[in-house]
Amino acid sequence: MAIPSDRPIFVIGCPRSGTTLLQLMLHSHRRIAIPAETRFLLPAYTSRCEFGDLEDTENRRALAEWITGRKTTKFRDLGLDAAEVSEEIVQGPPTIGSALGIVFRAYARKHGRPRWGDKRPSYSKHVGTLLRMFPDAQFVHLIRDGRDCVASLTEMPWYKQDVYHAISAWREAIDNGRRHAARLGPDAYYELQYERLVADPAGELSSLCAFLGEDFDPAMTEPQDIARKTVPPQKRWHDRTRAPVDNARVGSWSTRLEPWEIGLAEAVFGDRLIEYGYEPSGAPRPTAAQLARFARVSTHRRMAYRKADLRERWQRRYEPNPVECRLGSMEAVEI
Repeated sequence: MAIPSDRPIFVIGCPRSGTTLLQLMLHSHRRIAIPAETRFLLPAYTSRCEFGDLEDTENRRALAEWITGRKTTKFRDLGLDAAEVSEEIVQGPPTIGSALGIVFRAYARKHGRPRWGDKRPSYSKHVGTLLRMFPDAQFVHLIRDGRDCVASLTEMPWYKQDVYHAISAWREAIDNGRRHAARLGPDAYYELQYERLVADPAGELSSLCAFLGEDFDPAMTEPQDIARKTVPPQKRWHDRTRAPVDNARVGSWSTRLEPWEIGLAEAVFGDRLIEYGYEPSGAPRPTAAQLARFARVSTHRRMAYRKADLRERWQRRYEPNPVECRLGSMEAVEI
């Protein structure tokens, strides 16, 4: 039997790689509670300097009200009592990580679970930030054939970019994952592949549980039970999560992408596809114009990330408080 753990769990990956399915699988475990995307963790961290010194009770109250009261966050979807959580934050340790940890701990407590986590694909770009707040966190990176991710992403009603950005997103997620694996090591970073997960849920989830230090729970293989209760019907792009796990969508990129899109994706992904066992299709090489356009998009995205990094470095110089969660003993991890 595994030794119980309370380390936070973060699910990361390229958008449309199956992270919602994995979140539902983990939430089906009797000891783990992971909500749908909360959308307040990173914004709260980015705004941390605006709340002033959190040693001041009134500043902690302002932070608590910001987390629980803003309509742009998903706090209401957690089903928690805002006043109770706010008071717990006010009475808690004076750090942004502690305030956020209190919210997730309350969500886990509501479900009778001792361990919490969070899921958002974009977290793959913010692992360092998450570790600043939660130094003992574990990261689960779900990887899917990049061509399937691109095909699915460009079909989403909420995705406002083009195929060039979608291709960039998968390559960035893979490259970020390589860096995380090297820096964090096997105790804090774990990769699994969507195709293997849907082909053998019990086997893949058993291995994942071993990484997390948890005993395997068979309920994880039937996430549709949780999905029917928690996935909003208006999110039609998650309809498949309400049905039993299957591999029907594996490889569907071959009919969902244009030949030139396949060729461009395979050229850009290079050995990243082969590294994970995804066979190239032999599609025609992209034109010089297509490669040039991709290069412009990739450069633009890279510059945007660099500007964000510079803003973050500046903010760190003026932090009024430490940021790490102090709800329990944690061992610092540098990244």
